[in-house]
Amino acid sequence: MFEKILIANRGEIALRVLRACRELGIKTVAVHSEADTEAKYVKLADESVCIGPAASSLSYLNVPAIISAAEVTDSEAIHPGYGFLSENADFAERVEQSGFVFIGPRSDTIRLMGDKVSAKDAMKAAGVPCVPGSEGSLPDDPKEIVKIARAVGYPVIIKAAGGGGGRGMRVVHTEAALLNAVTTTRAEAQAAFSNPVVYMEKFLENPRHVEIQIMADQHGNAVYLGERDCSMQRRHQKVIEEAPAPGIDRKHIARIGERCAEACRKIGYRGAGTFEFLYENGEFFFIEMNTRVQVEHPVTEMITGVDIVQAQIRVAAGEKLWFRQRDIQFRGHSIECRINAEDPFKFTPSPGKITNWHTPGGPGIRVDSHVYNGYTVPPHYDSMIGKVISYGDTREQAIRRMRIALSEMAVGGIKTNIALHQELMLDARFIEGGTSIHYLEHKLAERGEVKTA
Repeated sequence: MFEKILIANRGEIALRVLRACRELGIKTVAVHSEADTEAKYVKLADESVCIGPAASSLSYLNVPAIISAAEVTDSEAIHPGYGFLSENADFAERVEQSGFVFIGPRSDTIRLMGDKVSAKDAMKAAGVPCVPGSEGSLPDDPKEIVKIARAVGYPVIIKAAGGGGGRGMRVVHTEAALLNAVTTTRAEAQAAFSNPVVYMEKFLENPRHVEIQIMADQHGNAVYLGERDCSMQRRHQKVIEEAPAPGIDRKHIARIGERCAEACRKIGYRGAGTFEFLYENGEFFFIEMNTRVQVEHPVTEMITGVDIVQAQIRVAAGEKLWFRQRDIQFRGHSIECRINAEDPFKFTPSPGKITNWHTPGGPGIRVDSHVYNGYTVPPHYDSMIGKVISYGDTREQAIRRMRIALSEMAVGGIKTNIALHQELMLDARFIEGGTSIHYLEHKLAERGEVKTA
């Protein structure tokens, strides 16, 4: 096992990794920007290193500074958390070349799955169902592009091979708009991802977003830890996640889960990973793989009892998975609400000093947050300041407990989206379960508060 790990991230995930390390008896190094000097995880870490100014490009994305911090502190491994450099294959390769262990997949695996075209090809070869679309990247010949779109059937969606997080995609409903959409998406992909390659998929009109969590070691073992429903979204950003996904037959989940685990064995995957699917009319369609821990990992931990972050660390240290698929038991239901420092309905960011911070408790309630009373939310980063997670024997109990938890939570000095979560916990369609990825956008648009993305 490692003796010291550097945590190359900030916020609640930095604190989550730190706690996992402490439980394993591992010393920690927190790297931070000047804006995060007073952060809780910085104070709790065994060592801390300031790696630059507030701007992410000069700190949390500053690869030489992070590598130097690992060197001067004699760290053995680097945990990237999520976001920032967590899925950057060049960073993972630099970590490996510098003599450290990257707590995640190998750099070549990240590179394979980071390119959406090569990822789809790998999944097809492994028998994982994919959304119908172009065979690889779109050609330059306009006539061929039109031919492919006709074969796929409108509407189609043009996607950047190097995209992610809802960026680099454009829906096309008519042939007249097709070629311009391809040209525009290519230009945007080059500007945003330095990769102009785009591909085409059938645009599913009313799907759910269902993802499969896997864990694999470097010895060829891989298991799936069930699924999560992340369909409650706004502008492709998840708002509420839950596990298991309501209304999907467990045998269907087992089949797709085993295919994902087998895909991991075939590509030699190591660590935690998430296969993201669109689910419509009883069918799963692979869209991408996230080669890191997810924001919503707690709901899976709650229903399986597996500490995903500790598992990441243990398999990165070379250990074999200590559980088999038959050992994984799915019990109860869990829901996660992302708490953001933003207006609950206009969604404008609300940084500033927190003058009152009271988190809920009670049976089945977990709060993951780096925030404390008097903490100042900086304006430079993502607005998420914490996550409230509920667990119950049934989905109904998990919803009731979440309602109580949200009613107890008090945040002063800034605005948060707690009011939106409270409304959604009373929403008839959410309570029924199985809403599509468009539901929240349409709900907000009907009220006239935001336009659909």
